[in-house]
Amino acid sequence: MPDETLLELHRVSKNFGAVQALYQVDLTVRAGEIVALVGDNGAGKSTLIKSVAGIHPISEGELRWLGRPVTVRSPKDASELGIEVVYQDLALADNLDVVENMFLGREMLTRSRQLDANSMERRALDTLDELAVTTITSVRRPVAALSGGQRQSVAVAKAVMWSARLVILDEPTAALGVAQTRHVLNLVTRLGEQGLGVLLVSHNLHDVFEVADRIVVLRLGQNVAEFDRRTATQAEVVHAITAGALARVPGQAGEADS
Repeated sequence: MPDETLLELHRVSKNFGAVQALYQVDLTVRAGEIVALVGDNGAGKSTLIKSVAGIHPISEGELRWLGRPVTVRSPKDASELGIEVVYQDLALADNLDVVENMFLGREMLTRSRQLDANSMERRALDTLDELAVTTITSVRRPVAALSGGQRQSVAVAKAVMWSARLVILDEPTAALGVAQTRHVLNLVTRLGEQGLGVLLVSHNLHDVFEVADRIVVLRLGQNVAEFDRRTATQAEVVHAITAGALARVPGQAGEADS
């Protein structure tokens, strides 16, 4: 359902010993919405998405999925909810082809417990077709032979194929050329058009302003601003990234700690 709230973070904090990586972060992603998460290096973006993905269990606060509180202890928990993460390194096996990568660890078997290669190929092709991925000429090509944009498409299609409702993309256009970036941004837009929620982590504000609906800014592990992309300017977002007001100064005790 469009506008259905998928993911909610309420006052989420994450500590690594004495180091506080996130402090009382709020975030909402709705179905059919592309939310960009931006911030400088060390802002807490990676910690936040890994907390949602179950890699780093949160220290305080609450995660809600479809309106109900949930505890995400592992990536398997996140996947079962419908949350899939496409990390910057894509986690693809270069020596395997497109189909084998999309089904890696989740292979389909026949009744006789043999690998059902034909069914897997059909499903892979159907998923790529639904996402209008036309640049991959054969799903039996090794991933090592694909371009950066094509590899990104495979990783996203793999996430979508496993009933994802929220796709988290970690720097999806990093190190891509102009044409490949255009292909990936079109793919991100299609995810939103198909009713999926998208959390887009990116340093590239040009990309963010092209595809995002809302922009959430983290600075030193805290929310410092949220913008409607249609009315915001890049200068406003840059100012928030570099000088956004903090609720608490890291390393200092104060009223915000209570």
